[in-house]
Amino acid sequence: MDTKLASSPILSVQDLRHMYGARTVLSIGALHVAKGELLTLVGPSGAGKSTLLRLLNFLEAPFAGQICYHGTPYGVRSIPMEVRRRIATVFQRPMLLDMSVRRNVGYGLRLRGERDGRALVDAALAAVGLTELAEARARTLSGGEAQRVALARALVLGPEVLLMDEPTANLDPANVRLIEQIIATANREQGTTIVLVTHNVWQARRLAQRVAFLYEGELLEVAPAADFFDHPRHPQAAAFLSGELVY
Repeated sequence: MDTKLASSPILSVQDLRHMYGARTVLSIGALHVAKGELLTLVGPSGAGKSTLLRLLNFLEAPFAGQICYHGTPYGVRSIPMEVRRRIATVFQRPMLLDMSVRRNVGYGLRLRGERDGRALVDAALAAVGLTELAEARARTLSGGEAQRVALARALVLGPEVLLMDEPTANLDPANVRLIEQIIATANREQGTTIVLVTHNVWQARRLAQRVAFLYEGELLEVAPAADFFDHPRHPQAAAFLSGELVY
């Protein structure tokens, strides 16, 4: 990971401050995401993890500071469409259209004018284990199946960066395992840069290469996963890992 970080980061945050009304919800001096890494954002509820993810996807404009993609600062209104298309997001609650699984997965391709995307869709469905449900109505699926559709819909676009917000929250262990395998494969075999928000410490242990710990809107610690879990430097990080802080 040190070699990756020595190169120009794919995403970076500098002097970031974000507010909702009079309340400061994020105050981050610097954060760099290396190309090809799998970074997890962890911390107690209300720490600002999901807010940071929305800022990284240029869905919201920060109150102050800048967010750079490949070293170039962009804003919500200034980011070109061709750059925006390189970043995909999977949310905790998938929003599926009332159509077949296949058409849901191919929806983004159709928006981009891809007329012959069937092979890409078939490959994405196979990757998430949903080939046999390709023609099923998406709204008849279980929660885990629906989340896998949302993941396939993101991956079929071949994003350079995949942002994920609690993608396995409230799912059964079998679906958690499947989705974790899909995430790890996308990172390892496709080289997709992944930023994963999770409240699940064990999931972060299984997947993360590096961990960023947020507490009350501040970035208290960023470290290789083994260092963070075995020797957390900050007292709040140690308390979080021991279960003393509410997830």
